[in-house]
Amino acid sequence: MKIKVTFLSAFSFFNSILYSQILPSDLQWNDDETGYYMIKQNNIILVSVTGQKDTTILSSKVLGEISIESFDLSKNKNKILLFTNAKKVWRYKTRGDYFVFDFKQKKLTKIGKDFPPSSLMFAKFSADEKSIAYVVKNNLKNNIRNRSTSSNIFIEDLEKGTIRKLTTSEGKEKLINGTFDWVYEEEFSCRDGFIFNEDGTKIAFWQVDASAVKDFYMINNTDSIYSFTIPVEYPKVGQDLTAVKIGIINLKNQRINWVPIPGASDKFYLPRMTWIPGTDQLMIQQLNRKQNHSKIYLHDTQNGDTELILEDTDAAWVDVRASWSKNQLAGWKFIDNGKSFLYLSEKDGWAHLYNFNLKTKKEKLVTKGAFDVINPLAYDKNNKQVYFIASKDNPTERYLYSCSVTGIGKVKKITPKILDGVHSYSISTNAKYALHSFSNYYTRPMRAVISLPKHNYVNPEEDILKKFDPEMKIHQPMEFFKVTTVDDTTLEGWIVKPKDMVAKKKYPVLFYFYSEPAGQTGLNRYGAGINSLYDGNLSDDGYVYVTFDGRGTPAPKGRDWRKAIYKKIGQINVRDMAMGAKAIFKKYSFIDTTRVAVHGWSGGGTATLNCLFQYPEIFHTGIAVAAVTNQLTYDNIYQERYMGSPFNGLENYINGSPLKYVENFKGNLLYIHGTGDDNVHYQNAELLANELIKYKKVFYMLPYPNRSHSIHEDNAYPHVRLMFTDFLRKNCPAGGK
Repeated sequence: MKIKVTFLSAFSFFNSILYSQILPSDLQWNDDETGYYMIKQNNIILVSVTGQKDTTILSSKVLGEISIESFDLSKNKNKILLFTNAKKVWRYKTRGDYFVFDFKQKKLTKIGKDFPPSSLMFAKFSADEKSIAYVVKNNLKNNIRNRSTSSNIFIEDLEKGTIRKLTTSEGKEKLINGTFDWVYEEEFSCRDGFIFNEDGTKIAFWQVDASAVKDFYMINNTDSIYSFTIPVEYPKVGQDLTAVKIGIINLKNQRINWVPIPGASDKFYLPRMTWIPGTDQLMIQQLNRKQNHSKIYLHDTQNGDTELILEDTDAAWVDVRASWSKNQLAGWKFIDNGKSFLYLSEKDGWAHLYNFNLKTKKEKLVTKGAFDVINPLAYDKNNKQVYFIASKDNPTERYLYSCSVTGIGKVKKITPKILDGVHSYSISTNAKYALHSFSNYYTRPMRAVISLPKHNYVNPEEDILKKFDPEMKIHQPMEFFKVTTVDDTTLEGWIVKPKDMVAKKKYPVLFYFYSEPAGQTGLNRYGAGINSLYDGNLSDDGYVYVTFDGRGTPAPKGRDWRKAIYKKIGQINVRDMAMGAKAIFKKYSFIDTTRVAVHGWSGGGTATLNCLFQYPEIFHTGIAVAAVTNQLTYDNIYQERYMGSPFNGLENYINGSPLKYVENFKGNLLYIHGTGDDNVHYQNAELLANELIKYKKVFYMLPYPNRSHSIHEDNAYPHVRLMFTDFLRKNCPAGGK
């Protein structure tokens, strides 16, 4: 189990990155749950649950110059695998160097010594601790962001030091074994692409053949006298799918058997896979291209049989969820010694947990009622209780709940009622303890260890209930609101009012939008109401700052809310933004409706442009960053999931794209984009510029050379803040009038 800190993707949530506290993903607890392992000052320590003195497991003195980025204890905890010198592969640092420290021999050994520095990926112990398997990319070249290259899985004998190559790339440039191409990583969160079985005799792995996927070429004009291209295998809307299949490596004879899954490998997706505990069986999810029909297969590696055991369909799309554990990507929780599993589905109109029996092929609804399970966390096998995150009454908040796995009885809220806000929990192996994190808009993040099921704070000095001060809210210029639009759509969000408002004066407003299925902005967490792009304080300077979430965002308001935007991104969600703004004007009379600005990043940038172009009578000034200006330019997995099949016509894609409405634009626009954006390609900026030029519109465009989607490289972000602030102040002047 790899221990690492997880950071949010940089699509629109810069405020949450800067101001929210995120728990380490999947804390590794010791066997008796008296502590959990963490990195502190480059030491690996066992943190005592009861607050006793921490125990140093591995001292930094042993490591020399090795700086630990993450670690993995072997099953019996006799050895530890250390990850260091990490390099980014697109968004995440998944390639680097690995060392093993043997506690018995007190010996530190580098893994894969014959490979280039920082070239190993996803190393992990075998069950007997005698070997380590890992992935190595071929032809890495000097450009660490180039993923258009094949890869293979290797296994290294820790005693002998010998290395065996387990897969072959067959001379193909883009035959990827044990990891994934760009689009699977971005849209299915697939990175680590191989798994040992329980006894360590087999490895199941994904093989991705991106040969048929066209390269999109980013151009680097600044790092040499002659420009050069950076190819990204990127399947855009309507283009061929990445062909994917699953192989089983028998480590005793090194033979590979391919799992027989119905259909052609380039006509469907295989986003999830895991071994069933206590067996040599694999569970695999297959998703059709439309992503509205999920099939779960059971593959027996002993006899080679593959059986369809479960299907889930939706008129819009079926969500592929990564839940229970960041390291248990499949989203299935096996219980009763692997005899059944828990999974999430929206089949009854809400996201609920179901208990599926592998023998009888029957299932029971576990969670019941008109609410959504946002994220399942843990299963207490002793008390047969399931723990999960939900918010039954307020979509802007998150709390811990539990219920019986039998589905009998009521759902119980575990988080104390007084702690209004957003909560996260890392629960111990047997659900005896949890590391609890809490914040709200007026409370900085706090952490403490609690005992379950009563949510008692183990250490009195860490008791959040004693530290929490609800009176702090009176010092904040922010409040949460609820408005209902002319379409009878209720929207929740927050508003930050100008400091020291003068009666009868009107103040400019800045709206912050995302509005697509990837994120929710109106959450009651620390950092809400703070704009990290503005060099100053919006409230102090006399601005009103507002956000809210419309239909299509992942608020816990039911399946119909989230999927109302199917085939209508850029239409329904943008109308909600516009009608929501009108409702805000009506609710707060101090807003100056002649000074209305809007901003957003990525999907929020797209929403910003659509607001400016479709509703110019409402929105006058906009700052859009890294927007999809033409939906046909984005990747096929994301865009086809939410917009339907492009083979049945492109009308919805065109109608939802800002390019269609450029002629209506009347206001002020600053458009920002990194030329090295591998996610939303810079071509979107040039397509937008062409349309604005065509209609003789005045606008300002700012390219950032070779910067990615987040525009953070080479200290560019401070300059983004400079330009954002300058443009807003000049075109939407601050202060009351």
